[in-house]
Amino acid sequence: MANIDSGLKEMMEIEGAIGAAVVDYSSGMALGTLSSTKSLDLNVAAAGNTEVVRAKIRTTEQLGLNESIEDILITLSAQYHIIRPLTSRKGQGLFLYLAMDRTRGNLALARHRLKSIEEELDV
Repeated sequence: MANIDSGLKEMMEIEGAIGAAVVDYSSGMALGTLSSTKSLDLNVAAAGNTEVVRAKIRTTEQLGLNESIEDILITLSAQYHIIRPLTSRKGQGLFLYLAMDRTRGNLALARHRLKSIEEELDV
């Protein structure tokens, strides 16, 4: 089992990763962050992406979809931002956030790695 710090390090080992966070979406606060750039404020990203997660959960409930969110992908011109809500009972209310450089990253591989990091994470 991996703790938050080792989970963040694993996330930053994903090819193209420029920032990673574990976020509590009830408060919008990051429980941990790692970044390879000063240009990405992960605390601002944590708060903003909390709104995205809350809105998507609310919409899913309003539509009566009995489904859980695997991940939310935001595609920018130069970056991918992947949000992955944790599904374990202990991880309830948390999400993984990964920002990647589009030219260096492999989206399918990153999604696969985030899933395995989530399974290993002990929060």
